[in-house]
Amino acid sequence: MSTLPSWVFDEADRAFMDEALVEATAAGARGEVPVGAVLVSGGAIIARSGNRREELQDPTAHAEILVLGAAGRKNGDWRLEDATLYVTLEPCPMCLEACRHARLSLIVWGAPDPVMGACGSVLDAAEDPRLHPPIAQRGGLSADAASKLLKEFFAKRRLSS
Repeated sequence: MSTLPSWVFDEADRAFMDEALVEATAAGARGEVPVGAVLVSGGAIIARSGNRREELQDPTAHAEILVLGAAGRKNGDWRLEDATLYVTLEPCPMCLEACRHARLSLIVWGAPDPVMGACGSVLDAAEDPRLHPPIAQRGGLSADAASKLLKEFFAKRRLSS
């Protein structure tokens, strides 16, 4: 698995990923694993969140799942066919499948996840022909910034235990 070079992404992609990084930073400040996501449709953010598993005591409260739910409620429809998800960490299998079921047009992710990544790091569920429909994804946008947030969070956690 390889992430894409930075020139693949445009200024809008970078601006939306910057907003996802804001959500990740806020999640880390709340004691959550610092992952953030924004969902974009028509050139505007329609939902945003960071992880909230600890706060909600909900194992499914990943940033991606939360923005999909918020956007579905806002739009009055769970089908989000024209939307793009920007998320700071490569989605896990649960989140990738939720994105597929929501019928997103694209996922743009930041740092690769060598433990649970479902877009090529551990498995490639996005391209698996047995899972329908396929979902477009591009990885590596702002990967260094996203990785830094995660590394700092886990380093602090190790020091406090």
